[in-house]
Amino acid sequence: MSKAAFNLIAELRDDKGKGASRRLRRTGKVPAVLYGGRDEARTLSLDHDQLANNLDNETFYSTILNIKVGDIEQAVILKDLQRHPAKRRVMHADFQRVLADEKITISVPLHFLGEDLAPGVNEGGIISKMQTEIEISCLPRDLPEYLEVDVSEVELDKMIQLSSVVVPEGVEITDLSHGRDQPVLAIHRPMKEEEIEPVEGEEVEGAEVPTVDETEAKKEEEESGEES
Repeated sequence: MSKAAFNLIAELRDDKGKGASRRLRRTGKVPAVLYGGRDEARTLSLDHDQLANNLDNETFYSTILNIKVGDIEQAVILKDLQRHPAKRRVMHADFQRVLADEKITISVPLHFLGEDLAPGVNEGGIISKMQTEIEISCLPRDLPEYLEVDVSEVELDKMIQLSSVVVPEGVEITDLSHGRDQPVLAIHRPMKEEEIEPVEGEEVEGAEVPTVDETEAKKEEEESGEES
């Protein structure tokens, strides 16, 4: 297994529960869980700023990480992350132990190549990306940081399916292993103006919107007609 590109320092923690996690976050730490492999799960805490800075790197999500607890180092992958809904704050992280002889399942990003060269684009088509990352299964030594998708030959009104994505030897796309050959990218014609139906509640171009006074006047006329 190749050496991890990211190193994280963690500490073991014994206190559990929401209250303990809140107190931990106030000290600039992130509660985390380490599980998998042949050992039991462990609760950890990590420095928030160090983790947050690493999360800005796309590779962090799809590579082998190294967590050091005291004198013990463990190869892991990031399996889950909880963020604050409104602030740039990490609330919790889940890490899975990595063993050299056991396959891992992880999502890796897609890098699209040759978009400007695609015949469909040169004919005025628009690229739609249905997936920007896909889940794969492989041994740790075979893990790619990303997968490339060549778009340079895609014609108008055509698409690329998962089955067309080239993967290295030893790597399997999990959706394909379950018989799901999903679309990844398509180039389609731009919609014409007359094909765009107005959404209910939207102002239609050219239509007059009655003012409050006009609405009240119309209401009074209707009520007057009913009384007569």
